[in-house]
Amino acid sequence: MARLHSKKKGKAGTKMPKQKSAPEWVSVSKADLTTMVVKMAKEGVPASKIGLALRDLKGVPSIRAVTGKRMCELLKDEGASPEYPEDLIALIKKAVKIRTHLKDSTADTHNAVKLSHIESKINRLVKYYARTGRIPKNWRYSPEKAALLVK
Repeated sequence: MARLHSKKKGKAGTKMPKQKSAPEWVSVSKADLTTMVVKMAKEGVPASKIGLALRDLKGVPSIRAVTGKRMCELLKDEGASPEYPEDLIALIKKAVKIRTHLKDSTADTHNAVKLSHIESKINRLVKYYARTGRIPKNWRYSPEKAALLVK
C-alpha cells in the first residue's frame, strides 16, 4: 500500500499467522483469555498493547484464533470497548503535540505542513467512523476539543 502524503511505497507491515485455528501448544483457554483481555482493557490498556502483552507473556499468537472473535468484537460484547477508536486517538494526540510545538516555533514550516496532513487523516477517519457508527454522526474534529479529549 502506498503512503498517503509522500511518494514512497512502504513495505512495513505485520503478517498474521497462517493457521486459522489455535495451535495445540497454546495453553490458555477461551474463558481465561477473555477475562484477561477485559481486565486489561478496563485498566486502560489499548487493544494493540493487549495483543502484544498476551503474545509476549502468555504465548498467544492470535486472540481471534483462540476466541473466534476479533479483539474489538470481544471488547464490545463484554462492554469494555473504548469510547473512541485507538487509531483516531493516536492521531489526535500527535496533532495536539505538533500544535503545542508550533505555538513556540512559528517558523517551523515543515511541521505546519505535517499538521495539516495529520488533520486531514483525522477528518477522513472521523467520516469513516461516523458512517460505520463507531462515533456519533455529528462529531467533528476541532483542535480545542481535541486538546481536552486527549487529557
